[in-house]
Amino acid sequence: MSYQFARVDLNKTNYESTVDWEYITDRDPDMLAQLDNIYRTYCTHKHFASVMPMFHSRYLDPMADIIGYYDNKQLVAWSLIRRFDQHNAQCDQFAWTYHNPKTRLGIETMKTECAIYKARGFEYLYLDQAHLYKSAIDGFEILGPLE
Repeated sequence: MSYQFARVDLNKTNYESTVDWEYITDRDPDMLAQLDNIYRTYCTHKHFASVMPMFHSRYLDPMADIIGYYDNKQLVAWSLIRRFDQHNAQCDQFAWTYHNPKTRLGIETMKTECAIYKARGFEYLYLDQAHLYKSAIDGFEILGPLE
């Protein structure tokens, strides 16, 4: 199986947020349960044959940012972003409820995350697997074998 990794060169982006978001800093058991529920809903909707468990330690990692996305003040999606250093971060996991698929929330949150991390001085957002839909993001790059 071939697997290509991708990243976004944030210097080649100029996005602004189009969605209601905020950092989730409250990591109490109730919030973790909400995040878990959204993840389960997302995986069920996508009919994934296999999924990586969301261990709570991933949410609690001090190098992880959790960005919550809201619709009518209700948490409907989240992204887990892992910072490697002050210039590089990885979009580790995204999940949403698919409550309104026409919003294309997955793409809109990627653009928002580009805007957030560019404003924070980051150079790259690593996207893990190079899915075709991700190539629509400005600054998208497929990594070579020795990047």
